[in-house]
Amino acid sequence: MVDRQLASLPPDTVVLPVRPDAGRGLVLLAAFVCAACGLVYELELVALAAYLIDDSVTQASVVLSVMVFAMGVGSLLAKRLRCRAAVGFGVLEAVLALVGGTSAMVLYAAFAWMGGSRVALVAFSLAIGVLIGAELPLLMALIQRVSRRDAEGTVADLFAADYVGALVGGLAFPFLLLPWLGELTGALVTGCVNGVAGSVLVLWLFRGEMSARWRLRLLVLNGVVLALLALATALVGDFERAARRALYGDQVRVAVHTGVQEIVLTGRPSQAPDLFIDGQLTVRGRDEHRYHEALVHPAMNGPHARVLILGGGDGLAAREALGYGDVDSVTIVELDPGLVRLARTDPALTTLNRHVYDDPGLRVVTADAFSWLRLAHRGRYDVIVSDLPDPGVTDATKLYSLEFYGLVRRALAPGGRLAVHAGPAARPRAYWTVDATLRAAGFSTAAYLDRDPGGGGDRSGSGERTRGGRGFLLASAGRVPHLTLDDGMPPLRSPLVDELAAYGRAAERTRVPGLEPSTLVHPRYSR
Repeated sequence: MVDRQLASLPPDTVVLPVRPDAGRGLVLLAAFVCAACGLVYELELVALAAYLIDDSVTQASVVLSVMVFAMGVGSLLAKRLRCRAAVGFGVLEAVLALVGGTSAMVLYAAFAWMGGSRVALVAFSLAIGVLIGAELPLLMALIQRVSRRDAEGTVADLFAADYVGALVGGLAFPFLLLPWLGELTGALVTGCVNGVAGSVLVLWLFRGEMSARWRLRLLVLNGVVLALLALATALVGDFERAARRALYGDQVRVAVHTGVQEIVLTGRPSQAPDLFIDGQLTVRGRDEHRYHEALVHPAMNGPHARVLILGGGDGLAAREALGYGDVDSVTIVELDPGLVRLARTDPALTTLNRHVYDDPGLRVVTADAFSWLRLAHRGRYDVIVSDLPDPGVTDATKLYSLEFYGLVRRALAPGGRLAVHAGPAARPRAYWTVDATLRAAGFSTAAYLDRDPGGGGDRSGSGERTRGGRGFLLASAGRVPHLTLDDGMPPLRSPLVDELAAYGRAAERTRVPGLEPSTLVHPRYSR
């Protein structure tokens, strides 16, 4: 079948500037580079979708399925270009370089100025998929212009170059492009590499197959594309600053990429700051105390000499725990050392957390909470506070799984208590799935719900918290814990003392019965 398809191609009459074997190698090299660039575009879309839209499993599935479908469409459309393969490939690579190189910037712009990027994500997945899908058929046609021998071997060589290029692109994205250049500049540089590879192949190696007019057109087209990509690269810094102002307002004080996430602090230096992580408000400075007091203090009613905080790198939950004079030690397990560094050094944030990182009783561990708990000492902590992203965020679902709570139970001392931030009240199924998972892990639970819209921000990235308040669960491995406060608690700023019982009644009114626990292999949290 391959022989019959290749036999229909024009005869080999191209005069090359190099020997046929060298020309064959150059076509394979172009296939390698184009495949690497194509996979970088694909991974850029997946990463930006997870960052800008959340629910990384769903968004990755959308990107990959749309792109694979579009690649099939592109392969079919490429059949019309095989008779003019050199011109077609030159135009194709110039367009792909422009579309793929600017995709990250356009998606970020849609998120910053239009409030969403789902439509742009699907559109870019479709366009890039069509263009990538058309590459290999055209490269097959071009390599047959160089040498018509061994059709089956030619197909194998092209696929091998394509797969190895994809491997290199897949490794370069997380280990080179992201840490060194960032998503926006990385995509633009990839577009430049893509454009240069395509233009050199057709304008030099296959120049004899094109008329002078088409050579000029391709030269102008590639020059314009590379100039636009270079201009965009030079303006990335200004673009990011403008996008941040659109997202966060004019009072952006700190904006850093830590390697784990993007952290932004806004507000005047004299004010309590707002903290954004990956574009989502996680701490609203003016009333964050409602969230952190409701999370920590009910769990402190009982022995609390040793406290473990999972997450909470901002130091605000630790601030509440260290307000008790009889707390001997607090351990924070935080994945992002950049957040801890900022909480230690930023004047406004250190004022908000009362310089908690200067307390000799505080210990910080940089680690993934799940992995760290597997190594934690059994029965060591009197209180464990789970101050983690909402379970609706796909990357966090393992931190709300049956297996995770089994590890937490193992780390609790006899009679110890666990406090869990369990998501917004606007998502009662997710909230009560956390409860069902805790119970399946052997905990007894007491639910309570702060319906005040302020406080800890929107850790789900969906805005739902402001429509229903925040849900908490207090758990113990023995009898059902009482929703009461310790007599030795420090003065509180929120009305928690008077309203805690009402918080419990409010939670019970939202109960969803009959839910199954969430596990690593069957996560049950959905938006």
